[in-house]
Amino acid sequence: MSDPAWDLLVIGAGPAGATAARVAAAGGARVLLVDAAHFPRYKTCGGGLVGTSLRVLPPEALAVVERRVDHVTFGFRGGPARGVRSSRPFLAMVDRERFDQALVDAAVAAGAEFRDHVRVRALEQHADAVVARTDAGELRASVVVGADGASGITARDVGVRTARADLGLEVELEDAGDEWAHRIHLDWGRDAGTYGWVFPKDGHLTVGVIERKGRGEQTRAYLDRFLAGLGMEHRRVLRSSGHLTRWREPGSPVRRDRVLVVGDAAGLLEPWSREGISYALRSGALAGDAVLRGRRDGVAALASYEDAVARELEPEQRAGATMLRVFERWPLLIHLALSSVGPGATGFVRICRGSLDLPRVLSHRSVAIAARVLGGRG
Repeated sequence: MSDPAWDLLVIGAGPAGATAARVAAAGGARVLLVDAAHFPRYKTCGGGLVGTSLRVLPPEALAVVERRVDHVTFGFRGGPARGVRSSRPFLAMVDRERFDQALVDAAVAAGAEFRDHVRVRALEQHADAVVARTDAGELRASVVVGADGASGITARDVGVRTARADLGLEVELEDAGDEWAHRIHLDWGRDAGTYGWVFPKDGHLTVGVIERKGRGEQTRAYLDRFLAGLGMEHRRVLRSSGHLTRWREPGSPVRRDRVLVVGDAAGLLEPWSREGISYALRSGALAGDAVLRGRRDGVAALASYEDAVARELEPEQRAGATMLRVFERWPLLIHLALSSVGPGATGFVRICRGSLDLPRVLSHRSVAIAARVLGGRG
């Protein structure tokens, strides 16, 4: 074990893993990026990129943006849509198959090696390396970054604790024209914490719903009802899929010795919207930086990743959990605040654009007091 073959092995080539690989490789590390799937591969996801994501993307990924959104409409339980239009775009749309491949290409361009169709079955940590057992044999690395999703082996290895899991169901529909060219639609559902969405792409629409895990039949009925309310129940379905979103308990570990977890594997997403791409990109970059620190200063320097997550990402997750509690108890109030021209609508656009975040919103004394009262706990 004295001479690991790789400085870094990244398991999972989604946005978090590909970003960690790119950052570490660009800094001179010997990086191997693997994924169990054949690339390019389809990924269930709305594909919305907020400004926080756009600011950290390499040119290869920016080049695959399909739409720029300047118009959002909000509905309440299928009721009339009320909208806000911005003077400039505040959200970008990507197809995850092309987007993830572009991020892998950027990692390879930075010097990483990529191998798809490699499934990691187990990890063994030793004093100076980690051994990954795969279907194709053993791989050895000084450090492993796990980006293999919430149910992957690295989350279990590190001991990530889940606060909550939700089920998202989604269909890709044939687009019917220009109505949705630069518009997204969000509709707040009848059950606590649920909502549906319509996101435009080139030639198709992504339509989905999300609610708490464990209600599969109910969630399917919710999606069917949402499509019917939009008048889209007879449009041709190009793809139908589902996925689980999970977020971590505050303080849940993101590292165990030489193994770091990022993105979904770490339970990093915003609990209210369940937006996860920006967390994947940022946590991947933070992990890549920590690997370079560890390469220079020793394995103890990997703790810088834990510190960075606690400092930069956890406050946003806590604020998102607070907003989710308020939304679950007072959905109509949230709807009215967002769908009326005023601070709520402006704040939504600014958050999407990346010029405002939820911790700053909740830092205002009056907002913080209202959130504690309406959310039911501090």
